[in-house]
Amino acid sequence: MENHGRGYGPRPEGGAGAPLDAGPPAPLPYEGVWRFTAPAVDASVPQARHAVRDLLLRQGVPASDDLVHGLLLIVSELVTNAVRHAALLSPMLAVEVAVGTEWVRVSVEDNHPYRPTALEADHGRTGGRGLLLVREIAREAGGVCDVEHTASGGKVIWAALPLKPAR
Repeated sequence: MENHGRGYGPRPEGGAGAPLDAGPPAPLPYEGVWRFTAPAVDASVPQARHAVRDLLLRQGVPASDDLVHGLLLIVSELVTNAVRHAALLSPMLAVEVAVGTEWVRVSVEDNHPYRPTALEADHGRTGGRGLLLVREIAREAGGVCDVEHTASGGKVIWAALPLKPAR
């Protein structure tokens, strides 16, 4: 995995008494953005989940067990959707983890142009509830999720959850 910079979150600016040459506050050790790619195949689902879990542990992200479990379920659902629905037009997918001082964001990007929507579940179907689950996990944690188009014509589906230190 590559570190493509530090977290995107807003940073407090120095007060009136701050020295003029003072730069922005140093990021916390766990802040950053990491992105990795994987083939759009079934084996990438557990690999992505394990990579995200290991990253959070290695960086020392102060997340509760519940938050980590929710993030890993979101990653599993989003990668599964990319494998099942986008692989024909997008043989590779990208997973990104961005951690700021107060939030963590996971996203999955593919090059398929179809933008899914979380529809009401059809109780007669055995599948098709992945995005509903992602939206509910994000909502219960006080976070948000969305789908956006990429400049290359694909899409990125993301969820951002508030980072609450483990108790």
